[in-house]
Amino acid sequence: MSHLIKPILDGTYPKVSYGKGVFLYDEHGKDYLDASSGAVTVSVGHGVQEITDVLENQAKRVSFVYRSQFTSEAAERLAEKIYKLSNGHLSYSFFVNSGTEATETAMKMALQHFQEKGQGSKLKILSRWMSYHGITIGSLSMSGHSIRRTRFVPLLQDYPTVSAPYCYRCPYHMEFPSCQLRCADELERAIIRIGEEHIAAFIAEPIIGAAGAAITPPPGYYERIRDICDRYNILFIADEVMTGLGRTGKMFGYDHWEAKPDIVTLGKGLGAGYTPIAAAVATEEVMLPIKKGSKLVMSGHTFSANPLSCATALSVLQYVEKHNLVNESARKGAYLKKELLKLKERFSIIGDVRGEGLLLGVEFVEDKKTKYPFPTSAQLTNQIIQSAMQNGLLLYPSAAGIEGVRGDAVIISPPFTIKEGEIKELLRRFEKTLLSIEKRLKNNQEERE
Repeated sequence: MSHLIKPILDGTYPKVSYGKGVFLYDEHGKDYLDASSGAVTVSVGHGVQEITDVLENQAKRVSFVYRSQFTSEAAERLAEKIYKLSNGHLSYSFFVNSGTEATETAMKMALQHFQEKGQGSKLKILSRWMSYHGITIGSLSMSGHSIRRTRFVPLLQDYPTVSAPYCYRCPYHMEFPSCQLRCADELERAIIRIGEEHIAAFIAEPIIGAAGAAITPPPGYYERIRDICDRYNILFIADEVMTGLGRTGKMFGYDHWEAKPDIVTLGKGLGAGYTPIAAAVATEEVMLPIKKGSKLVMSGHTFSANPLSCATALSVLQYVEKHNLVNESARKGAYLKKELLKLKERFSIIGDVRGEGLLLGVEFVEDKKTKYPFPTSAQLTNQIIQSAMQNGLLLYPSAAGIEGVRGDAVIISPPFTIKEGEIKELLRRFEKTLLSIEKRLKNNQEERE
């Protein structure tokens, strides 16, 4: 009997033994090509010696201090590194333990920014449907992930307001550019209806992750969002927990557009799975009223900015720079996407392939022409995930389809360090998975007939 609460309580999970590069190995020696970087996390691959050496050396010096009593060289240097990576745009880092904590801290920063300016009525955060910002009540309130919200709706704020920039399933049944970015203009209409005096910020993932399988807005989208936020005195929060630090082929996901956010959240790739760490990072302009006022950001956790995690995260960012991994993510992602598009032409169940860099999404449909999804009862995403795992391939399940509720998709996001031969092996195992799924679907259809 296991006393561990697993994702599925009575589920059977292999025990991991060790990881090296893009592979994980279970206790029986079977290898799994980690095409999801765990949960879009292990950007630099598993078992990197120079990172684990830093972790060990820091632990020998000091692994924990309470941030109300001490700062540390590791935390100071990590904050400085993020400042430099943003070219001086993001001046202040608040380190926490998870992406959920980071987005909730960002929300509190935005509210406090206006409170310290004497605009305390600005208490609402706007967000999009088909978004995911975390699992606590505050961060889930900002999330438009219907499946994850459903159990807790009576406890949540009604923050999701705006449609996702979902070109494959345009909410207006139009195409870019003739649509003239109507999905972005929804934000302005929402602000006018609610009243700008009540709204502190708009939060969005530059490229939608778990709630949309790498839904990527068209050119000009975030420039329009930035303009709307400026005109109505609203902060723009970019949730870069999944997209940040090279995942999309640029250092920050927002770098794909000419629109800089006021607050950015980082996670996943910050510690690359070697340590739990995340951050809410703000501009000088956001922090200025707080510096002039209370001088205290009302947030914090016991393990915030602990030196063990900060030292490890710093070594991850140094490794990314040293090995030019942001450019590698862009280059390898372009090749992988091209090959996935070839599979789309071969397999009737692939409706769309999208994303940037090594954050790629594959959406599945029952009918390509109508884009109609498989019935929820088919649990196709789960079938694909399980079949891929049997084939030694790890994929990340994602929501997609009609309002992010009816549909199936996976995210393919291997470590930036994946080699060309390993990409080909990833594609081979994915193709094998798709063949088995299509065969199973055909057999089921014949049985029904």
